[in-house]
Amino acid sequence: MSITTQSNWYEVYRNKQKIFDLWAPNYDLLFTTVFYQAVHQRLLEYVELPENPNVLDLGCGTGRLLHRLATQFPTLKGTGLDLSSQMLRQARQSNQHRPRLIFKQGNAESLPFTEGQFDAVFNTISFLHYPQPQQVLFEVNRVLGEGGRFYLVDYIGRKKTVSFSIPLFTNNLRFYSREQREQFGTVAGMECLGHHFLLGPVMLTIFRRIGSGG
Repeated sequence: MSITTQSNWYEVYRNKQKIFDLWAPNYDLLFTTVFYQAVHQRLLEYVELPENPNVLDLGCGTGRLLHRLATQFPTLKGTGLDLSSQMLRQARQSNQHRPRLIFKQGNAESLPFTEGQFDAVFNTISFLHYPQPQQVLFEVNRVLGEGGRFYLVDYIGRKKTVSFSIPLFTNNLRFYSREQREQFGTVAGMECLGHHFLLGPVMLTIFRRIGSGG
């Protein structure tokens, strides 16, 4: 990887962090609250977890999904990871499931966790932000235990990657087709168990870790 490429990716993440830090205080008051609630409710219909599960939520934002998981699975322990310190501040302030839920700042492309640490990983409307999506899948595979599942929820693209700009974001967001999602998983050592539409063009893809990890 060139120094220029590293610098560009660092700038991408720094800009996104600034935006979400600004949004954080009022984030749960936006229309996204109703939208995410609907998506989460549909997602929970497909979630299968072992007894006493340990899960990770990438791009956890204000912690709403982890809260719903902890409510539905009373023995669940969960970690939320987000780039935005202000989103994490909101998540910690509204955390009703201490000490079962904790929140950490970090980057999805370089997860600060050990191999095989989690039974399941969730990623909801966040994958579209990542400059290196394949690296995220490698990291998810690494931190999943054998047979662990990755629940990827995001807008679905067509056969080719769809990229477009949204005001406030300085770089394109990327939507991937189901075929591209499957390819990311295969390269990382995961099996695709299926795709499910949750709400409009928002699709859930479920992966299972089958390899020894990297």
